[in-house]
Amino acid sequence: MRTRVRVAGVVGMALLLASCASGPDRPVRNVNPGRHPNLAAAQDLAARAFDRIQDAQRANEWDMDGHAQKAKDLLAEATEEIKQAALAANHHR
Repeated sequence: MRTRVRVAGVVGMALLLASCASGPDRPVRNVNPGRHPNLAAAQDLAARAFDRIQDAQRANEWDMDGHAQKAKDLLAEATEEIKQAALAANHHR
């Protein structure tokens, strides 16, 4: 019984660490391209940039002194700001 609890604890901790290490989710594309084609295109480019950074991290075994992760964080933040810009434009129409 104790062995099962220990194994479950170790597996749970490994899953928790893996989820924390993965960083932000891929930036979302939640701007309507019919209403805001330029903002939607900007979100698309941010998502593509995020993917390319992940590719670079994998190719370099994730060791980039934290700069790649910081860039991914900023891209995720940028897509949220783009969404807020679209909402503001909707409000002013």
